[in-house]
Amino acid sequence: MNGRFPDTPAITLYDPLADLLGAGDGRFTYRFEDAVKLAGHACPTVAGAFLMAVRALEALYGDDIPCRGAVRIEVPGAADEGVNGPISQVFTLITGAAGDNGFQGLGGRFSRHGLMHFGKGGTGPFRFQRVDTGQSVTVAYDPSPFPPAPELMPLLQQIRQVDADPALRQRFQELWRERVLRILADGGRQSVTLENRAMSG
Repeated sequence: MNGRFPDTPAITLYDPLADLLGAGDGRFTYRFEDAVKLAGHACPTVAGAFLMAVRALEALYGDDIPCRGAVRIEVPGAADEGVNGPISQVFTLITGAAGDNGFQGLGGRFSRHGLMHFGKGGTGPFRFQRVDTGQSVTVAYDPSPFPPAPELMPLLQQIRQVDADPALRQRFQELWRERVLRILADGGRQSVTLENRAMSG
């Protein structure tokens, strides 16, 4: 079974700090496989986080290349609530936005510290805001248009056994991967809801 994931969708950002410090020309292209390497696995949640970030940045920047480290993100719940942790880590990978553990800056510039804000609880959409213009969008993710195969969860219970049949394990992996691939192939058209907001101060 091929372990690689498709190269699309993908997004390219310009990171001025990377450019300043000689990391090529500062342009980085992120694909889903990068998010998989960060998370250590591929799942609908990681796929959703990747697609939300891509869709939000495309909405904020249009035909312009997004600027890494120049977007604030608001997460509605706490960092340790639900799947906010893994989602926020993918957001950080792509946008550079970080919480209290982020880069403090260089000469008063390029700070990523404090660009990721977490709420105190609850659910809702994620808000992405450009630092330079104040323009923001909200994004939400719902994978229900791509339900798992009926046999997926029963298979999961079976393969968790120490002496699980390798054929069952392979079948589970195929079905799990197939769902993730369907979510990615759609590019967030059915699973990601995006709302534009006016500029704010």
